[in-house]
Amino acid sequence: MALRSMYTGISGMKANQTKLDVVANNIANESTTAFKASRTAFSDMLYQNSGEATSPTSNKGGTNAKQVGLGASVSSINKMMGQGNKLATGRKLDVCVDGEGYLIVCNGPVNGKIDSTGNKVASGSPAMSSVSYTRDGNLTLDKDGNLLTTDGQRVMGYQITNGLITYSTTTPITPIIVTGAPADGAVAVANALVPLVIPASIGADKIKDFNIGSDGVITANLSGGSRVAIGQIAMASFTNPEGLTAIGGNMLSESTNSGSALVKSQLGATGTADNSKAFGSINSGTLEASNVDLTEQFTELITATRSFQASSKLISNGDEILQTITGLIR
Repeated sequence: MALRSMYTGISGMKANQTKLDVVANNIANESTTAFKASRTAFSDMLYQNSGEATSPTSNKGGTNAKQVGLGASVSSINKMMGQGNKLATGRKLDVCVDGEGYLIVCNGPVNGKIDSTGNKVASGSPAMSSVSYTRDGNLTLDKDGNLLTTDGQRVMGYQITNGLITYSTTTPITPIIVTGAPADGAVAVANALVPLVIPASIGADKIKDFNIGSDGVITANLSGGSRVAIGQIAMASFTNPEGLTAIGGNMLSESTNSGSALVKSQLGATGTADNSKAFGSINSGTLEASNVDLTEQFTELITATRSFQASSKLISNGDEILQTITGLIR
């Protein structure tokens, strides 16, 4: 003998256990850089009909169906994509994406490339692997000046070529175009993303300092008094960012429902090729905080716990009913 209420209670316990797991993960990552909280949504399950609906007649009105629900289930676990607060760190390698963009990171050789769709190896180039996306802007450099994430993945961007653009040290600063560069200044290599490097020197000039602009351009200050643009951090966006698959380490990967990456156009793009205004800006010296609201999460924790307890009570009550029934034969 089995009571439907007992199995309904089991479904409620399973659903609320999942909700508790999600809430626990949110609370645990309250201090994780750029973490996006998740929310659990429930839906009712199948219904058993004890009586069918009837239509009205000339003598009697219609009746509704008699249905008994069979419990609840988790319908979805949604990512809350709202941006977290910007936290000032003062560290120039800390960057916060102010908007909907994602940094593009890869594993692979320093001379590898991917094309501007963000996921295909450029023709004739060494293979890059494990293309991932992140909003964690806690970047580092290694001994060779490679721009990396904290776990060593290479930050991808556009390499600025054609002699680069330098700036005079006069006030106001005016651009001085180096031989070979077009009139509009520095130009990034189109249709290829490469691992970004901040070298110790350019030619005979040592790099004294560098900064990262709001457009992602890395500008170096040279010992000779000039400034040189040496690269541009690339960004990607997605039609459905909630559909990205979290793979740990603050990294995300494309899924079949996220859509393909749309990569921000390089510096110097014009006309229809320029989509840079559709992406967020990069703020150097700041990091994005988690968007977890502890007040909300603790409230969800209380409601999920009480719902779990109530569902377990259905099972114990069902057991008491079965005991009463079996006691009738004494």
